[in-house]
Amino acid sequence: MRFRCLGLGEILWDVLPAGRQLGGAPANFAYHAAALGAEGRVVSRIGRDEPGRAILARLEELGLPTDTLELDDAAPTSTVTVALGTDGHPHYTIHENVAWDRLAAEPAARASVAASDAVCFGSLAQRSEPAGASIRTLLDLARADALRVFDLNLRQHYYSRAVIEQSLALASVLKVNETELPVLTEMFALPRDERAAMTTLAQRFGLRAVVFTRGARGSVVFADGAWAEHPGRRVELADTIGAGDSFTAAFTLGLLHGWPLATIVDRATAVAAFVCTQPGATPSLPAELAAPFRG
Repeated sequence: MRFRCLGLGEILWDVLPAGRQLGGAPANFAYHAAALGAEGRVVSRIGRDEPGRAILARLEELGLPTDTLELDDAAPTSTVTVALGTDGHPHYTIHENVAWDRLAAEPAARASVAASDAVCFGSLAQRSEPAGASIRTLLDLARADALRVFDLNLRQHYYSRAVIEQSLALASVLKVNETELPVLTEMFALPRDERAAMTTLAQRFGLRAVVFTRGARGSVVFADGAWAEHPGRRVELADTIGAGDSFTAAFTLGLLHGWPLATIVDRATAVAAFVCTQPGATPSLPAELAAPFRG
């Protein structure tokens, strides 16, 4: 079965020292879901400008549909300046008043969300209105059995307790990393123990799964009442851009396939580890990594 996986929120150009790369966590999620055999799609908004035309061309090159990208006559296509630390971890400067801040939930987006098996969204694209309201409106259109994956994605000062709480209430899966879980722990007065914090979040917000990625220390996942932990894989690091998004995509597809939790986490780890060996967020995936998801 070919699942329909949708990334809802920001699409942009990551401007790195070596040039620009397609980015935005929802767009990365959609790309990796498609690379693993799903029907991947992005709902976002771009400007009627050269960077916007280049995004359309890049999506077509990657085999992703473009019919759910809204076009803005006034606001520019988003760009993010990315500086890489000596450890390969990115540091982002995210610019304001861009096209995806004006996401309008047009009819094509509404139809696509309603038809999706999984919708991945984050906190960044909800930093301002009307985008925040549009995202929440679209999530209300998702099928009752669809996975609603909240990838926390804290960037700079572009988040608030209200947005995070609303998003958790709409989600069925939470994905959080090693810098974000402590923020949630303080925000919601969670237990200091990581597993206890994850369990509390799942219980408080009715989440099916909580995915905690820990960089080089691997991941811990709580899903459907069970636990799985993975130590991670040692690789020669290019950068970590998009690795978390690829993990999210692979994990989501594993849930949709109904695999055992340990199998899901192991395969998601393999995908993310490979992405860490490549520059940028959307490298071509080796056939052997994608094969289990396509079978």
